[in-house]
Formats: sequence, structure tokens, C-alpha cells
Amino acid sequence: MKASYLKEEHDLLRASIRKFLDKEAYPYFEEWEKNESIPRSFWEKLGLQGFLCPWLEEAYGGAEADFGYSVVINEELEKVGTGLIGVGLHNDIVVPYLHHYGTDEQKKRWLPKCASGEIITAVAMTEPGAGSDLANIKTSAKLDGNDYIVNGEKTFITNGIHADLILVVCRTDSQAVRPHQGLSLLVVERGTEGFSRGKKLRKVGLHSQDTAELVFQDARVPKENLLGQAGRGFYYLMDQLQQERLIVAIGGIAASERMLEITIDYVKSREAFGQSIASFQNTQFKLAELQTEVEIGRTFLDRTIEAHMRGEDVVKEVSMAKWWITDLVKKVASSCMHLHGGYGYMEEYEIARRFRDAPVTAVYAGSNEIMKSIIAKKMGLL
Repeated sequence: MKASYLKEEHDLLRASIRKFLDKEAYPYFEEWEKNESIPRSFWEKLGLQGFLCPWLEEAYGGAEADFGYSVVINEELEKVGTGLIGVGLHNDIVVPYLHHYGTDEQKKRWLPKCASGEIITAVAMTEPGAGSDLANIKTSAKLDGNDYIVNGEKTFITNGIHADLILVVCRTDSQAVRPHQGLSLLVVERGTEGFSRGKKLRKVGLHSQDTAELVFQDARVPKENLLGQAGRGFYYLMDQLQQERLIVAIGGIAASERMLEITIDYVKSREAFGQSIASFQNTQFKLAELQTEVEIGRTFLDRTIEAHMRGEDVVKEVSMAKWWITDLVKKVASSCMHLHGGYGYMEEYEIARRFRDAPVTAVYAGSNEIMKSIIAKKMGLL
């Protein structure tokens, strides 16, 4: 069933980005996985074709497109590989902060380059001692004349190596009555004195995605790089996390659909005991069950996307979608790998990569345990 928010222009976009990815991504993705990096030239090509931040106003290089464009782009990127999540992070998670809370001067300075691919962005929340518990963030930023002096470490930062602009969550008021009230957002630019990148992190999956540690040692950041108001960082994060988690769910359902697609093709062609694996009742039942769950997930997700596009508060529904769909991703990956038999454990089969990439979806953008806590709170249980 086609979602009601998808119109003819979205179909045209899907055809366009599929043609682009067939030429610029699919032939090279395994190489990117081996090199553990996606070339910056790919970002520039995305920008040239209008696939970066299409929702931005024309004045900033966008097309003033609706969120349906973001859905289509994220789905098609996911079909190539989950390692491309950094593009969705840039398009629909980090740049919206700059757009919503930036001054006119900040927007003019940064947004056109975000749309062209000249600037790649990242958001730095997680620290060695603080993940989902944002109120426990230790990275500090103290005002010294016209600059903030930033000290601290961040880890597990998506786009950490390539990023030219990093939205850093830091503590600007250590005396705040409540810890979360002292947080602010600072935009740290590439080349800032005192800012360095630690080691590029080697992961179980998402090999092509550049994840890194970031280090701030008396980093001097101009105070005009403060995003929004000092002390409002936590509230800005809470406002934007709804869309971040929705992006993760969109990728999760697309990954599940892709895994089913390649597994159905495999069991039809693979024979055992003189017949195709697809003819075995166990195979049929297992794939029928998975297909049903994926369809249910897709239906709920589309309904949530529609509500989000109408501007409704869907924090509860987004939290439900994020935890349920990313748990489903792991289930689909495990079951489909098993149906591939020994070949599923071989690197030349896509399902092996999908199996490696699946587990982390239940961790980033807030662990699924956090999602359940949010749902419980919305139910009035907390």
C-alpha cells in the first residue's frame, strides 16, 4: 500500500535518486566498506543533484520540499547500505538545528554550503561517561571575552572524520539548579585551535561510516557560534529528537524490506534435497511471518510520518516506531541470514553485512530501553 503522503513528485524523486545511486553508489559501496570511508566527492555529487537538505529554502540552496522527500532519500540510501546513515544525519538531524535556531548571519554562512556538500555536519552529544543521560554531560564551555573555551571529549560521533561543522552539546553553566538547564549548543568549525579528532573507531558494522572520537583542549570557539540561547540546549535537543528517531525508524523498515527481498530471491534459486528451499513449509512460514511484521511496521510508520508532517506531537508514536522497528531489524537480519545457510556467513553475500549493521540501530538515537521509558511516561505510568 502506498502511503498517502507520497505524491507524483515523490515518485519522480525516487526514480531520480535510484538512477543516481545506480551510477554513483552501488558499484562502489563494497569498496567504501573495505576502505572504511565514503569519499567526500560522493557528498558533493549528492549536493549537485539536489539530494542534500532539499527542504531548505531556495535562498539557501534547497527546494523547499516537504518531509516526504527526506523519507524517499533516506529509504533509497538505506537500500544501498546502512553505512550511508551519515547523509540522513546531515540532512534531517543536524542541519535542522542550524535552520531552526541559527541567526540570519549563521544561516547565510553555513546553510548554502550544507546543501551543496561543501560542508558536512555532525552532532556531538555522547561522551565516554554520558550517552542517553544528557544531563550528565561534562564537556564544558566557559566564556572568555569574545570566545568560549571548550574542554572535554566526545565519542561515537557519526561523520566525525569528515565533519566541517560539529554541533557540540556542552555545559555553559555549571551552577544551574538542574543539570540539564546548563547545557548549550556550540558550533565548532574544522580547523578550530584546540579541537582535534581522536582515533577513527573500528566497529562491528557500519564500516563505511566514519565514526570518531573528538577532543577539545582549551578549544577557542567564537561566541557568535553559540546556537540559539545559552542554557537552552537540552530543550532544543528534546524538540529535535522526534525527527532523529523517526529517521532511524525509516532506515530500519527500509533495511528490513531489503533483507526480505534478497532472501526471497535466494531461497527461490537455492536447492536442497532436489527442490528449492522456498518450497519447504518452514521457509514459507518464516518468511510469511517476517513479511507480515514488516508490513505492520511500515503501516504504523507511515501513519506516524503523516502526523509528523502535519506538525503533531508524535513523541510517543516515534518512540514506539523506533524501538519496535529496530528490534524487528535484528530479528529479520538473524532469520534471513539463517535462511541463507552457510552462505549467509560469507562476506560476499549482502545479508552478512546487513546482519553486522543491524544491532546498533537499537542503540543510537537513544537506546530502546529509553524509548520504552518515554512511552511509559506518555502513558502516565511515570
